[in-house]
Amino acid sequence: MPIVSICVGVALLLLLMVVFKLNAFISLIIVSLLVGILEGMSPIDAMTSIENGLGSTLGHLAMVIIFGGILGKLMTDSGGAQRIAMTLIKVFGEKRVQLAAVLTASIVGIALFFETGVVVLIPLVFTIAAAAGVPVLYIGMPVIAALITMHGFVPPHPGPTAIADVFGANIGKMLIYGIIIAIPAIILAGPVFTKLFKKESLETTIPKELFNPKHFEEHEMPGFGTSIFTAIIPVILIATKAFVEIFMPGSPIMPATNFIGNPSVALLISVIIAIFTFGISRGKKMPEIMNSVSESVSGIAMILLIIGAGGAFKQVLIDSHIDQYISDIMAGSTLSPLLLTWLIAALLRVAVGSATVAGMTAAGIAAPLVSAAGISPELMALAAGAGSITFSHVNDAGFWIYKEYFNLSIGQTIKTWSVMVTIISLVGLAGVLLINMFI
Repeated sequence: MPIVSICVGVALLLLLMVVFKLNAFISLIIVSLLVGILEGMSPIDAMTSIENGLGSTLGHLAMVIIFGGILGKLMTDSGGAQRIAMTLIKVFGEKRVQLAAVLTASIVGIALFFETGVVVLIPLVFTIAAAAGVPVLYIGMPVIAALITMHGFVPPHPGPTAIADVFGANIGKMLIYGIIIAIPAIILAGPVFTKLFKKESLETTIPKELFNPKHFEEHEMPGFGTSIFTAIIPVILIATKAFVEIFMPGSPIMPATNFIGNPSVALLISVIIAIFTFGISRGKKMPEIMNSVSESVSGIAMILLIIGAGGAFKQVLIDSHIDQYISDIMAGSTLSPLLLTWLIAALLRVAVGSATVAGMTAAGIAAPLVSAAGISPELMALAAGAGSITFSHVNDAGFWIYKEYFNLSIGQTIKTWSVMVTIISLVGLAGVLLINMFI
């Protein structure tokens, strides 16, 4: 029984990590192997699935996380992050610094993948929190809420775009509807949700490898223009690629924009520029700059492994066809097409961890309902997207990214991250149903 296997796996993972204090990477590999065997896979097949999941996850994320970590380290070690933070606080005021962070993340989140947005913005989150004297999660949770919401609802992100293609949805309409839904979702899951926590529960110890607590004097920091330009180069490059794809399809410049807009390439270009703007132009010698690079890479090694192991767990669940089991159960339902699409995606998300698998599978099942029921394909695509980002837990790489970057326990991660994405998902469903009443 697939659901039993998942429950056994999650229970064992919590036992190994919480009770026995076993390293998260080792725990995830053990649990992945056990769940695969429970689902009828041979030990060799289960290990092959683990290797494939680990490799595919890190193949997609390794350079993004490494280059993002280097960029963040150069930005904090030079005082660039502090300059941006101080300017935002001065313009918005300390009482509205959370709003400043949310606006920044929402704009950045239009162009960047969730993982890329996290690694680019995390140093800024730490610096703003330190400069404003507020808990890290008071800034971090709204920023993450903005990034994951844009990632789930708004094209040209790959998930929403691929789901839109399955339903035959208009990208322009979906973009408009997605932004309309995203605004209340970000507000409720970010600033409003943080108000439910006591201040001390939002405190966390910042991983020392990712943040330089040094307070820079005015003359030691680069200018605001230099700092913000260097920080948003990945956003500019990736947004350029998205713009050309949407508004200039078939353009002769597409090969070039596809290349520079690749997240790994965009971050590599940003690192090269940051070596100059945050290093050489500030009078630093190359050995000192490279020392920051080395420290950033060594600091994120375990984060990379844990995220990869989360991907391995997800792959075992997919290869054992748990997603098909849930799809078969839901296929004969008579629920509203929008609610059914959301529910299928939500159940798959909880079961297999992958938002992309959840959204695309739900879309494949529900696509015929668009013409049969006369439902807006754009709203069906958004319903699948909303369901695909619901309750995220230990089988999702995003869970581990959030946990490790904010240095949280599993319990803290569930109370904040898991509940936060569920709020976003439910607001998304409500928004889809509401818009459906008026179109």
